[in-house]
Amino acid sequence: MRMPTGAKDPVLLALVALCLLIVPWFLVGPGGSITSWVIQAGVDILDVYLAWRLVTHPRTTVAGRRFWRVVMVGCVACAIGDSYQTALLIARPGTTGTSLVQTGFVIAGMATVVVATLRHPLGGAGRQRLRLWFDAATVLTGVTVFLWYFLLAGELSGRQAADRWGAAATASVMLLITFGVLKLILSGTAPFTRSAGVTGSLGVAGTALAAPLATGLFGDPGPGVMFVVQLLPCVLLAFALRLQQIQQPRLAERQSGEPGPRSSRMPYLAVIATQLLLVVSLRDGRIDLRVWGVAIGAAAITALVLGRQVAALRDNERLLGELDEQKDRFRALVQHTSDLTLVVDGTGVINYASPAAERVLGLPASELLDTSLIERTHLDDTHELEVLTAKLRANPGRGISTQLRWRHADGSYRWLDIVITDLRHNPRVGGLVLNARDATEARALHDELQRQATHDALTGLANRVLLHRRLAQEDAEVSMLLIDLDGFKEINDQHGHHTGDEVLRTVAGRLSGLLGSGEMVARLGGDEFAVLLPGTDVVAASELAEHIGVMLSEPMLIADLWLAVGASIGVAAGEPGDGDGLLREADTAMYRRKNQRKARRQEAAEPAST
Repeated sequence: MRMPTGAKDPVLLALVALCLLIVPWFLVGPGGSITSWVIQAGVDILDVYLAWRLVTHPRTTVAGRRFWRVVMVGCVACAIGDSYQTALLIARPGTTGTSLVQTGFVIAGMATVVVATLRHPLGGAGRQRLRLWFDAATVLTGVTVFLWYFLLAGELSGRQAADRWGAAATASVMLLITFGVLKLILSGTAPFTRSAGVTGSLGVAGTALAAPLATGLFGDPGPGVMFVVQLLPCVLLAFALRLQQIQQPRLAERQSGEPGPRSSRMPYLAVIATQLLLVVSLRDGRIDLRVWGVAIGAAAITALVLGRQVAALRDNERLLGELDEQKDRFRALVQHTSDLTLVVDGTGVINYASPAAERVLGLPASELLDTSLIERTHLDDTHELEVLTAKLRANPGRGISTQLRWRHADGSYRWLDIVITDLRHNPRVGGLVLNARDATEARALHDELQRQATHDALTGLANRVLLHRRLAQEDAEVSMLLIDLDGFKEINDQHGHHTGDEVLRTVAGRLSGLLGSGEMVARLGGDEFAVLLPGTDVVAASELAEHIGVMLSEPMLIADLWLAVGASIGVAAGEPGDGDGLLREADTAMYRRKNQRKARRQEAAEPAST
């Protein structure tokens, strides 16, 4: 179910309408004491319901549930006390004072709320909490000074003593609640939003200060005005609870993304208000108890501000010392690390280079500044730069790893393992951060191992693994030649393996020199070779096979000996996906060709023997 917005919420609109009706009803209408207490008790019951809804709200945290549960208990106590007073007035219409039962329940209920506000976790470090207590105490002191000036120093001397001290006790508890709410607002960990908290603080403070303020400003304003100024803050409390219920999802998002105390101007406003009140109290030149109270409050609030500033000054000194230590540590790490750190702008111009530039690229860091990193990159790696640019756009703020070749001061290119992070959105960096480590030796070893895995160690030709890998990359018809050397075994047996190896190297050189672009020759093992001919039909492949046979049969000079071998060549054509099938077909054709050559030699030898 979607929660209505504040401007359209029926409960908030009803509370606003109630406030608008209360004013004329009690000022010019028939409203009286019983009506006032009935409305008061009804609003208290509504507070209980709204607090219960916050306890059971699915987005309320564990600490928030604990807080709102205590608030609900306090609202229940207030509802019991005010309901008792309402029933008492209905039963005894002539009752003029507030009963001790009502006062006791209200004070007890509000005391539980005081405990909840003071025990709610603040977050932050110990020094942050100390400044927070200073700020909240400053605001509370300012409010207390106003309470003293308008209430406790004699403006309500016309009341009975019990009523006056009961009102004072209630006001004190309300001020403690205001203090706790302000503390939570300033902490940034409050279980309510700032707007709901400020509204609730005004409501709580209004219940404590509205009546004495009205008396101080208007003398004897009459019962109608007193009923209005006592009821409106109570309705404002219910308004704050309902507003918090509507804004609870927003609070959950804020608490998950922005933890920690935040600064506020409220303590400074309290200082200004207290100083202005002191000036106002001295306007007629009399120094009485009220003025002394304001003066003492101004001195206390000044002491709190000074204490807060001393704590902030010590924190600043400590933070500056820690910052200097971190700078020194960072500078030492950067200067002595073997990794190169660069910061480049969006066009590839280097804005910062760490001292490791001289160890990695053979240039002082100062000579790299304002030069183009793209121009220093190997031309064959420009495509990799384009791929990196696309990855950085797709993963802002994340490190992307790659290998690139950068030009060294001696003109050679060095392989580097690079991690690139896009921090152009960070105003303190404003560029791409590259951390590079020389990987030239590791890359050379990697390339050599890869070459050994895919090439024949004797001839340097591709081996069977690379041949099959190349076949898998082709997507059109191919032809395959399978070559087996005739007479190689005799050369190997008569002249030794060293001579046989030289014969294989010579054959490999002749085959490689004969092939065109895109064609591949591979040694399959022993004296067998394969030739891959992409895009060549079987007729052209057969013609090439005849040419290869003639070329290989030419004598070769090895170790001052003229040696010659023959070649039986099988030809096959087909789809590249069936590499093993092509090799088998070419192998069959090769042995058929070899047998035909043997048969011709035997036929040629028989007449000679006869």
